[in-house]
Amino acid sequence: MSEKTSCLIIGSGPAGYTAAIYAARAGMNPLLYTGGQPGGQLTITTDVENYPGYPDGVQGPQMMMEFEQQARRFGTDIRYGLATKVDFSDSGFHTVTIDNQHQIETPAVIIATGASAKWLGLESEQRLNGHGVSACAVCDGFFFRNQDVAIVGGGDTACEEASYLAKLCKKVYMIVRRDTLRASQIMQKRVMSLPNLEILWNTETEEILGEKEVTGARVKNLKTGATQILDVTGFFVAIGHQPNTDIFKETIKMDEAGYIQTIKGSTKTNVAGVFACGDAQDNVYRQAVTAAGTGCMAALDAERYLAEKGLH
Repeated sequence: MSEKTSCLIIGSGPAGYTAAIYAARAGMNPLLYTGGQPGGQLTITTDVENYPGYPDGVQGPQMMMEFEQQARRFGTDIRYGLATKVDFSDSGFHTVTIDNQHQIETPAVIIATGASAKWLGLESEQRLNGHGVSACAVCDGFFFRNQDVAIVGGGDTACEEASYLAKLCKKVYMIVRRDTLRASQIMQKRVMSLPNLEILWNTETEEILGEKEVTGARVKNLKTGATQILDVTGFFVAIGHQPNTDIFKETIKMDEAGYIQTIKGSTKTNVAGVFACGDAQDNVYRQAVTAAGTGCMAALDAERYLAEKGLH
């Protein structure tokens, strides 16, 4: 079974829904497939206080519900389904397979599949996600002002987020599995100079404590076997993100981590008619507002592309 559409959007976070709003208002009649996590990472986020237009803050799921409603209002055809295969070999029409069975043919594809945070794999980590556990210090650090927190990771991202938390929090424990940091020298010097940051070397997290919210963390020294309880109210995981781009890797240019590479100043990829926005192509900022901005760009780029081809 197959069908045709003038613009297909894959993904439903801030980038995908913003692309849909702009594409629909431009009369492109976009078709959007939500992916495996409708609404993206914000659906597992509680308070969002740094997105413009919400002076009192908003719950992440509520925010994404409003994004969806706005996209539907302008005529976006929103469907639940997961893109499982793509064929970008035809320069005129691209073919995307949904749920291994339904094929969509379209001249314009907007990739907004996002990225997923890497987690430690603890049951308590998932249970307390959004209740003291976070994968974004910039997003959630504000809620732990003047409190003690812990952060896991030893790379540049972990050091950047630890530095950010140190400006807000009373004490920051940095949990590192090895006896060195993987971060660049400048980032290492920065965190090691912070007076309220303590690095726990050769240490791993055994359990995050708390029933309804984080009340502490039990960690273990890998050399001595000794355990200790960290009296923290916030627990941040900064061991990296994985872009959700595997199905595109055969045809779309990516960096070594799997983030889609776009032509500078645009959302264009190396394949004509295929555009990428949001966290699938952003390994630097990873914020809802920047994702929405690139979603707007992708829709405008797609509109111009279709106009040039005489298809819009």
